[in-house]
Amino acid sequence: MTNQPKRSSTALLVAISFIGSSAISAIGATSAFAQTTFNDVPTGYWAQTFIQELAARDIIKGFPDGGFRPNDPVTRAQFAAMLSKAVNKAPVRGSVTFVDVSSTYWAAPAIQKSYTTGFMSGYPGNVFEPTQNIPRVQILVSLANGLSYSASQPTETTLQTYADASGIPNYARNSVAAATENRLVVNYPNVQFLNPNQTATRAEVAAFIYQALVRSGQANAIASPYIVGQTTTPPVQNQTRIPAGNVIALQYSKDKILLGPNDKVPLTLSVSQNIVNPQGAILIPSGTQVVGELRTVSGGSQFFASELDFADGRKVPVNATSKVVTTTEKVDKGVSVGNILKGAAIGGAAAAAISAVTGDHVLATEKLLGGAGAGALLGLFLGRDSVTLSSVNPNTDLAITLNSDLLL
Repeated sequence: MTNQPKRSSTALLVAISFIGSSAISAIGATSAFAQTTFNDVPTGYWAQTFIQELAARDIIKGFPDGGFRPNDPVTRAQFAAMLSKAVNKAPVRGSVTFVDVSSTYWAAPAIQKSYTTGFMSGYPGNVFEPTQNIPRVQILVSLANGLSYSASQPTETTLQTYADASGIPNYARNSVAAATENRLVVNYPNVQFLNPNQTATRAEVAAFIYQALVRSGQANAIASPYIVGQTTTPPVQNQTRIPAGNVIALQYSKDKILLGPNDKVPLTLSVSQNIVNPQGAILIPSGTQVVGELRTVSGGSQFFASELDFADGRKVPVNATSKVVTTTEKVDKGVSVGNILKGAAIGGAAAAAISAVTGDHVLATEKLLGGAGAGALLGLFLGRDSVTLSSVNPNTDLAITLNSDLLL
């Protein structure tokens, strides 16, 4: 791979076809950027990445004050609502009427879905207890049962992993063993203590659900010392550690990147200058590629780095993000598309917005970064006289800060 995008001798063109606006649901036209950073989830927080990833998928949300409240307890109804967004599973049993869940209750549909798909059950007498705080062990039982996991090893052998295994209720022991084998369990601050009967917090539930997505192949694994049974890379002699909080400056071949609502595009940047240790030895050479995604988030755009690709073929996972870039660019009807796109790369939603507002429906594919298909999004912007896009200068805006230690 090179730092410059490969260009063919003949520029390829893609025509963005018109589609009827009726094909786009109303909610899609008005949905806001997903908030992925929260004022009470600081860099280095143990569950930061779990929370950010689920927030980006709109499975969990923050609060109007900009916080996530990671240590707040989760009720059974709230957990059912999270499950409803995270899991797409066909019903395995018929519906039931819970005497304490009215048809107008805010979580009634999610509660029914959690029941019919086999993730949750009620108590005797068709009682659900929607406002009851849910303990950690019930979360794990729910996920293991709903996903049809079973233990392949003797249950009691697996549960020896936990120093407090004696506190796991008898009804839950097989399910917790299955959850453990499938890497669903995340224990903070001590990986050896399950705390099975402790009320689950919002941060803990986010971690459990994310691990379920990883196990089902719907999300990438996160390197965390709190995941029970996660295979860790053995320490390498003279391995170098770059502490969390350090900043790495990056560069890109384009001067500007434009993103529209809900754009999420793959992006490879490169390290702009050698990263050296106090003795002057080069740890990360200039030109090392940084692979990740550029996403629209609450208030702007942000780059999420996931991997360093070295020239010698090494690939090193990295957990780092840029600041939230708040710069915008307004595109008005009749403006020259050539001037807008000069030296720019664009996401799919931005391409659709520009095409709809300016009437220019042919864009060079070399400028498209990917993400959602521009043609499919065009209907969101038809009829507008202007649109405001997120504008990123990748050479000044996208320096990344390490969220966890980087091991080289």
